[in-house]
Amino acid sequence: MRLRLCVALTTALLTTVITTAPARADGPGSGTPYVVTVGDSYISGEAGRWAGSSNNSEAPADALGAHAYHDNATGTGEQIAKCHRSKSAEAYIGGGVGGLNLACSGARTATSNGDDFKPGLDFFDNGAGRVGQAKLLQQFATSHNVKQVVVSVGGNDFNFASIVQSCVTDFLLSPSWFPDYCKDDSSVVANFTAANVSTVRGRIATSFQNLRTAMRNAGYADNAWSLVVQTYPSPIPAGSGFRYGQTGYTRQNIGGCGFWNADADWANATALTTINNTVRAAIGQSGLTNTRLLELQSTFNGRRLCEKTVGLYEEVGLTSWTQPTAVDRTEWVNQIRTVTTIGSNYYIQESIHPNYWGQLALRSCVRQTYLQNRGGTCAIAGTGLAGGEPRMTLN
Repeated sequence: MRLRLCVALTTALLTTVITTAPARADGPGSGTPYVVTVGDSYISGEAGRWAGSSNNSEAPADALGAHAYHDNATGTGEQIAKCHRSKSAEAYIGGGVGGLNLACSGARTATSNGDDFKPGLDFFDNGAGRVGQAKLLQQFATSHNVKQVVVSVGGNDFNFASIVQSCVTDFLLSPSWFPDYCKDDSSVVANFTAANVSTVRGRIATSFQNLRTAMRNAGYADNAWSLVVQTYPSPIPAGSGFRYGQTGYTRQNIGGCGFWNADADWANATALTTINNTVRAAIGQSGLTNTRLLELQSTFNGRRLCEKTVGLYEEVGLTSWTQPTAVDRTEWVNQIRTVTTIGSNYYIQESIHPNYWGQLALRSCVRQTYLQNRGGTCAIAGTGLAGGEPRMTLN
């Protein structure tokens, strides 16, 4: 009897201890796993509203509607104006994994605190609600289980938007018999000198180190999470791949891709390659040991802006993005818009960015890096959609 009583009391005590132990709060290593995206417009979801393009009407390509970029608590506006964090962005891989998108269209490695606020990958805090992305990551990771951070950064430090503007301006303002190329404009060339490349590489490396510091400050060991570094996809084909000739203004007025052939060749072979090589080199310079490289330079090949293999909705005989073949026959990169955009639902800043199809394709790439615990080169794997996304593979 005495033995049975002792056993009963012991069992009761253990049960009490087990059932009354406080639940472990979400944080490093505990709770729903999260993927967090940081950086610039190529990961924020810029242009993610539009699934392809049509010059006849916005309707055929309008996949997400007027609230596409609204990320505030009520879904009625943006937390930061013009960040354009779309609902089709890469962060939301699903499958029980949470997603947080801290990236901002136009962001550089360092915060810009002017009238047009752009949070960089730093610890900026003005005490009035303007906070850098590294500090935002630290704050979130302290109370959430962040397993993977995905970053796209460096393009704006090379003045990507200004380069595109120079190329389109040169195309529109010079004749085909005497073209003025942007590839030799002094304002463009200055971005790719050895000195500037070295400077930008250092800034990118520092931004990676800031992300590591943020995670360490939040209580993470370096091996408890991974940093996936993306390179940039080619948005336009080489000159021979355009479906519009370069004489006249059709290439820009119809296609929204006003580059001379020689400039398109340079953009792919020199500008994009230099930017991506700088991003890759910055990984080594940063000294981080938990990085993975997601190679995207050729990911959109065959679906790029104005490429011969795709077309506008009216060119390929389709009337809606919901039609089964739309993902294979329309572009995955948004048209380059000019001031004629004013008065429409298009934004100039959406120009030459991955659109709805492109964003979902990149989301698939990110999901595969998470599930397979590795980096790699992401490529189109077939036609049609799988789970509502383009079919992609990580090689």
